[in-house]
Amino acid sequence: MLKDWRVNALWLVFGTVAVVSGALALRRPEFDRLADLHVYVGAVRQVQSGRPLYEYAADNGDPFTYPPFAALVLWPVGWLSESVTRVLWLVAVVVAVVVIAVALAARWDRADRRQLFAGVLACVLIVSAPVQSDLRFGQISIFVVVLTLLDALEITPARWRGVLVGLAAAIKLTPLLFVVFFLLAGRRRDALRAAAAFAGCAVVAAVALPADSLRFWTTSLFSTSRVGDMASLGNQSLHAILGRAGIGPEYRPVVWLVLVAVICALALWRARGLATEGRRAHAAVLVGCATIAACPVSWTHHQVWTVLAGMLLVASAGSARRAAGAFLLVIMTLSVSNLAIESATTPGLQFVFSNIRGISVAVICCVGLGGALTARKAARENAVTPGARSVWARGLASAAAGVAVFALLPLPPSVDPGLRLDDLDQTRQVFSQMSVCWGDSAGGCSRDGTQGGLFLLNYEVGSDGERASVDGWVSPRVARLAMRTAPGAPLHFVPIWDLGGGERVFSFSGTNLYYAQFLAFDADGRLIENPPRDLWK
Repeated sequence: MLKDWRVNALWLVFGTVAVVSGALALRRPEFDRLADLHVYVGAVRQVQSGRPLYEYAADNGDPFTYPPFAALVLWPVGWLSESVTRVLWLVAVVVAVVVIAVALAARWDRADRRQLFAGVLACVLIVSAPVQSDLRFGQISIFVVVLTLLDALEITPARWRGVLVGLAAAIKLTPLLFVVFFLLAGRRRDALRAAAAFAGCAVVAAVALPADSLRFWTTSLFSTSRVGDMASLGNQSLHAILGRAGIGPEYRPVVWLVLVAVICALALWRARGLATEGRRAHAAVLVGCATIAACPVSWTHHQVWTVLAGMLLVASAGSARRAAGAFLLVIMTLSVSNLAIESATTPGLQFVFSNIRGISVAVICCVGLGGALTARKAARENAVTPGARSVWARGLASAAAGVAVFALLPLPPSVDPGLRLDDLDQTRQVFSQMSVCWGDSAGGCSRDGTQGGLFLLNYEVGSDGERASVDGWVSPRVARLAMRTAPGAPLHFVPIWDLGGGERVFSFSGTNLYYAQFLAFDADGRLIENPPRDLWK
């Protein structure tokens, strides 16, 4: 029997991290302090004042993107001051993490280690990128996971099973995939209750907010641009990965639909098999991962299911599964793209690092979660064999070999589907707002661009995939200006605009410019050597 001090120590660590994370979230600048919660509060207050829900936009332009029933669920936040709401929301997120950890641990066959597993899982969750993102932004995603997981694990009373999934789907549509899973797993009554609960919530919202409901189901639902910059590296959905792979918008929807259908079918088939064997935790988490793969947008706070998949794999038997689980937990805690961004200059490796979370979810759905959440026989569990370390070494070597294979494949470079080359009016507006210029690494600030033919006024890239802008002047010797968003990516010719008075300028923006390369050519088509700064990042 494990000593209680281990469990107590884990929960002490969890509580410490939770308090520190909450305090840091509250200390962020006002404009970035639980920004999504600010949208919820503002949208609810707008409806309470009688104005349309989907015409609301926060100071940063963010709209309300959830179904109208979500506004009814969030109704109380409009009555409280936002400062109080922030604290209560952070506490609720922490409680949700505890509920997830305890619920998943309750389905572990090793009763003597359930408390330990719950403590470990809670600590892993609270430090993971998805939960930290939930805390930072004040996101609702963690609560959707809680509702869905309780139903999928059959923790809710039998007569109510499925209702929580329907409620979660009415707040955010992706849990509807669990209705299909219930049907395949023989839980037809649960599927019926989930569908009825979803429909009932939609009817309630239609009665309470008729105009907003009509607008959402006929217009807003199909406007994906409302959920943010779809081309951002923060969006790790399959749709976004296809865009970064260079598949054009004319073919992407068809390719995406086919891949999503295949991936979800495989995940549901494997989840059905797991449920038949009594592995409810594995089945639920696998379907949760499929909801991430199916959604056309997948921000970090959506990806709690991936963390749970990593923990289940680590707790499984087999070195390969454990190594895969450890790898998942690493990439869901650390930003691999940020860590490797300085050295990942080959197209294949860069593509893998830029899309590693989305690729991992797709692989999980196709391969499944392997063995049951049961350890080996007691004799094997407690025995320390001479080959134990070699087992882990083989597993880690297998994971490293898998990454190496992906890196060496002739994968496409990570193109930037969010690239926007500004026209004359947009460029004129950009430069009319600039009153300060600064020099390059060589010093000085010359608007005529005589040093190497190119001078960058603004070069903000951001390694996290947020939209970045590049603006500057070129000298008369530059006839054409080109750029690549990544090594091996297609060459884009950047228009050069004459603003008068000898000022020749350019301006563009994108979401994947950390590896951007600039090429300046003279009138004879020769590359102008020795630019004023190394533009490779």
